[in-house]
This record gives sequence, structure tokens and C-alpha cells, in this order.
Amino acid sequence: MNSTDAYAACSDFAKAHYENFPVGLLVSAELRPHVHAVYAFARVSDDIADEGYADPRLPKPENALPQEERLAQLLAFREEFRSWASGATNAETPYAWIFRPLMATIAKFELPHSLFYDLLSAFEQDIVKRRYANFTEVMDYCRRSANPVGRLVLLLHGYRDEERFEWSDHICTALQLANFWQDVAVDLVKDRIYLPQDDLKKFAVSESQLFALDASPAYRDLLKFQVDRAQEIFEQGKSLAASLRQFLFSLEISLTWHGGTTILQKIRRQNYDTLTKRPKLTKWDALPLLCKSLISR
Repeated sequence: MNSTDAYAACSDFAKAHYENFPVGLLVSAELRPHVHAVYAFARVSDDIADEGYADPRLPKPENALPQEERLAQLLAFREEFRSWASGATNAETPYAWIFRPLMATIAKFELPHSLFYDLLSAFEQDIVKRRYANFTEVMDYCRRSANPVGRLVLLLHGYRDEERFEWSDHICTALQLANFWQDVAVDLVKDRIYLPQDDLKKFAVSESQLFALDASPAYRDLLKFQVDRAQEIFEQGKSLAASLRQFLFSLEISLTWHGGTTILQKIRRQNYDTLTKRPKLTKWDALPLLCKSLISR
């Protein structure tokens, strides 16, 4: 398979993936294959880490892979990336359809390998770590699981300055946090709790209450604290969209910012109960988000 065919494979994957939104829609046709190559790397490695998780309260499904097997698969993926990145191979390895075009993208845009290793380290952590002692640990996870994506997208668009990187980090971290607080009940099914353990103690919320889906006043106070903190981080990255030269890229970042903050608004509107109802964006949010993004830009 040549690099052109492999870019096509990455694009097909990005368009067809079951969790996909329109990846790379608001970028130029020239950049879109490179965005899809980066997306394929992140999506596939994340799926290796996350697929097959069993609800700890239910019998284990037949397709749930043991933790050790998922970790071994992800470490093999990491080793295959290392081999391609070092130039040790260009053979038809299992993930050559990703790595062949990705290496061309990395070379063309001088993308740091460290950003890809950061993503892998976060996905590996998701397999073995299911509790977070404090917010510092949560932020460190966001630094590796979310921020590299924003930096890679900036690099693909020709931006390499630290100020924009920092604004992007704030948006990406806040998006990850918004996703955590939106998906508390979803993550409980995977026996994962991103709510910091010291905050659970501070607000007198027990794990048994969480697993019972008890949206008590104490839980709502805890979620309000987390939502307010995420909003503050969003505000620290708000300047990014207006600083970008390309109209569509600027619009995409603005839509991303408004989409994330809208999730936080929806959590507020349901009085911080994300245990019995998952807030989400719908088709009815699309036009208001577009209008807000155009106006703010």
C-alpha cells in the first residue's frame, strides 16, 4: 500500500468510525488527509485501551478483553509506532495503514514525536488507573490525553508559538473536563472515577453513592465545583479562535469552545445531576452554536 492509498484508508476510517463526528470538516482539502492520519492514530490507540470494558456490576461480556491483553496490544502499537518513527521499518505491519501516511505527515509538518507518545501514555494509564487522588493528577492526565491533539492541529495549520499552544491547552483540558463531568455515569460502568478522591471526601460523596446513581445535594455541589472550575479554564483559552488567520480553522475552534461551554450550561440547567441524565449536544444546538461562533469570531 502506498502513502496515497493509506491516506485514503485513514480518511475512510475517520468518516466511518462509530464515535465519529465530522473530523477535519472545517479544514482545507489539502490538510484534511493529514488531520485524518492523526485522528486514526489517536482513535485506534484509544479504542485498544477502552474497548470491551465490562460493567463491574454486571456479568463480564464475552468480548471484554482482560486488562493485561489490552495493555499488551497497546504496548505493541507503541512499539510499532517507535519502529516506524525511528525508520527501522516501512513494512506491511499490522498498522501500516496508519503509520505510513502518519510518518509522511510528521515529516512534512515537523511534528514532535513526543506529542504522540504523550497520547499513548494517557491511553495506557486509562487501562491501569481508575481513580485520581486529586485535581493535579486529573490535570496531568488531560495534559497527555487532550492537549497534544490541540497542539498537533495548530502545527498542521502552521502555528508554532507558545502563546497559542497555551490557549489551545486550556481549551483542550477544559473540553476533557467537560466530558468527564458529562459522563460520570458512563465512566462508572467502566469502573472509572475521574472525580478527584479528595473532592469526594471534601463534599462527603461516597463511591457507593455514585454507583447507586444517587444525585444527592452533596453530589450536585461537587459537580457545581467541577463545572465552575472547567469554565474558568475555558475562559483562559477563549482568545485562540480570534488569533487564527484561516477563517474555517478559526470557526472550528470557536465552535469547539462554544460546544464545550454549552455542555457545561446543560449540566447547570439539569441542576448538576449527571448520574441519572447525560447532557449532550443535539441537532437543535447546531444553529445557535454556529451563530455564537460567527458573532464571537
